[in-house]
Amino acid sequence: MDVISPAYDWPSWFTFSVYQAFVDVNVSAEYNQGVIQYLPSLVANWTESSNGETWTFQLRQGVNFSNGDPFNSYEFWADMYGLYYIFGNSSSWLGRPIINMNNVTFGPASLALLNQSGLNNPTAAAIAMMSNSSWPIYVTGPYTIMFQLSSPYAWFPGLFVGTGDTGYAVDMGYAITHGGGLGTPASPNPYWITNPIPGTGPYVITDVSTNAYVELAQNPSYWGKNLSQSEIKANPYLNPGQAKQVIFNYVPDDTARYTDVATGASDFSIITYPDFNLILDNPSQYSYLRLPISDDFQAIGLNTLLYPTNNTDFRQAIVHAINYSQIIQEAYYGEASTFMGPEYITSKAYYDLGNFAPYQYNMTLAEQYLNESGVTNPPPIVFNVVSVCQECLTTAEIVQSDLAALNITVSIQVMTIDTFNNYWSTYSFDVANVNTQQGNLNYIGGEWWQPSYVDPVDGWFWFVSNESLFGNQANYYNPIVQNCLNEFLSDSTNTTAVTIACTAAQKQIYDDAPYIWILWNLWFGDGSWVYKTSGPINSFYMDPDFGGNTFAPVVNTVTFK
Repeated sequence: MDVISPAYDWPSWFTFSVYQAFVDVNVSAEYNQGVIQYLPSLVANWTESSNGETWTFQLRQGVNFSNGDPFNSYEFWADMYGLYYIFGNSSSWLGRPIINMNNVTFGPASLALLNQSGLNNPTAAAIAMMSNSSWPIYVTGPYTIMFQLSSPYAWFPGLFVGTGDTGYAVDMGYAITHGGGLGTPASPNPYWITNPIPGTGPYVITDVSTNAYVELAQNPSYWGKNLSQSEIKANPYLNPGQAKQVIFNYVPDDTARYTDVATGASDFSIITYPDFNLILDNPSQYSYLRLPISDDFQAIGLNTLLYPTNNTDFRQAIVHAINYSQIIQEAYYGEASTFMGPEYITSKAYYDLGNFAPYQYNMTLAEQYLNESGVTNPPPIVFNVVSVCQECLTTAEIVQSDLAALNITVSIQVMTIDTFNNYWSTYSFDVANVNTQQGNLNYIGGEWWQPSYVDPVDGWFWFVSNESLFGNQANYYNPIVQNCLNEFLSDSTNTTAVTIACTAAQKQIYDDAPYIWILWNLWFGDGSWVYKTSGPINSFYMDPDFGGNTFAPVVNTVTFK
């Protein structure tokens, strides 16, 4: 099987096929019902203590990495603390303030001990370190690992579904003892980019060249190769796969990718603007991936700290002066809709608790808000757009035309993603460095957003919180809104308190208008994964969080005609 891809998320093309998630998502429920349900994967089952603060994960036994090393609780423990070390030993735990790491002293001495011990049959000294229950993550046996939380957190398994940095298993024992180890905090060892660490999945990497290609072959010793059809149906991400070999090729030119699919040189590929029109014009010849109800979206942040978008009425004037129907048709081929964030639409229990309709195109209301703002003769407002995001540029041009009717000038600044990222970081960084380079209007993440973790807290944490690590392109904070996040994190089992706090927060966000939210149906706003209807491909699944870790098809889920 041959797959053609841009370099969007190199080197993660093979995630989920080579590296499996600790916990999976029920893709049938996600596709058909638009809801998130957690499923066992490498974690066979889990239990929660009566106070909701202690989670026990029992691991699946009989699982090996592709090099023969056993998957066990020692590997899981080293995964957790190894990542904690590489990402700078934050006191919260990889961006989620639900595990207190203040007592943890994992560092070079710990790695040296593991290097000497290995993780297949650890020494007594290594086991003693990993069993230390004064640290919040510890083992109680070769297949049992415990997590001590700071407060009850009902969606804790959702942090292990392959998104973020905690979600999938790599042979950490191998990484510690080979190739120079993990690296140092904030400087991971680049050796592992072209010398991939073994995984537990149904495929192994046989050859790799940076931003050129990745070759995969079926893992002959895959632990799940004898799973029954009913087990695979229950969790398709465990499928041993049908293709014997898979080649991912990096082809940066969209027309070349289209030609490869059209001629049969590739089984499927990402096709985007302007060639996606060729796909839409030939519906009998091509099929393409349409997202189910998912958590992938785009949002335009209105910088709440930079004049004149720091004026609430001025922002309300903007959000009511935009022709959303035109944006959906011209920027997204009609395959999009507006919605009310920050809650992801799959978190049905907490989605839009105030029941607010998305902002509507209403010039009369826009003029009223502009008058009430007191802003006269505003300076040009800057709309920063990343160069590789065609739907972003098209949207910016429509916004530019729409706001001209209010005598508001929009200056579109096109930049690279690297330049964009230079202007944004944590909320505290953004506030301290707010200036005209940040612009008045910006897309979340520069282009689009896929959740970091599969839980209802994700959107509140990233976009409307003073704890955001990246993504709060509105520079938005409000204590009423923050209270919603605080209730989630202090005791998520108190659903009444959470609901009350988040209903008030939703109203505050709606009234403050820090974001315009757009939900898309295509894999990318201006295109999707395409394959010939007459070709060999029947179906395939993507990352269960639709891009939280990889934009590539999960190759072991591909079925053939």
